[in-house]
Amino acid sequence: MASTDPEHNEEETAAVEDEDTGAQVAPIVKLEEVAVTTGEENEDAILDLKAKLYRFDKDGKQWKERGAGSVKLLKHKETGKVRLVMRQSKTLKICANHLVIPTTSVQEHSGNDKSCVWHAADFSDGELKDELFCIRFGSIENCKKFKETVQEVAESQQESKEEDEKEASSTAGLLEKLSVDDKKGEEFVKESSDAPKTEAVATADSEKKEETPVSGS
Repeated sequence: MASTDPEHNEEETAAVEDEDTGAQVAPIVKLEEVAVTTGEENEDAILDLKAKLYRFDKDGKQWKERGAGSVKLLKHKETGKVRLVMRQSKTLKICANHLVIPTTSVQEHSGNDKSCVWHAADFSDGELKDELFCIRFGSIENCKKFKETVQEVAESQQESKEEDEKEASSTAGLLEKLSVDDKKGEEFVKESSDAPKTEAVATADSEKKEETPVSGS
């Protein structure tokens, strides 16, 4: 006779469900591990802060939100170039992507010590655009750290640019010297070919001419 006790019936049902039948069910869909590339593999992050980014709309003459997420300064391992990259936290969509160059200057936003503004030739939309950005941090300390780090990078890029210009100038001078030396060598060869023959060479040529039989004799 079946038991009418609900708790007893539930225990029997649970025992049946927990019983190991030994059967193995293969998964319907096999998920494979996929390597995700971000384009940042050859760069080192020298700054990574949470913030909210705005872009100034020139047509509407107002600030428009670009997204909230992590703003990073990434230094390339080989070239030493530094770029600013910011992605939205949820979608990972890029909302800022530009190089930090010697002329990059970050200024405090008027009336808000947690925000700052700067101009940049941005490439986040797939083409270079002159943008005016405003970024807002959760604390005054983070805003200050952002400004100081960008300033340090801009100064280091200026020094690197000056060194590249000096190296280019030095290389140009070396190439010019080599070019002058080559011209001197060419002049020397020409002068050697136009120089009068020595007495020994002239005598040898004369004797060779006398030994040559005249045709028809």
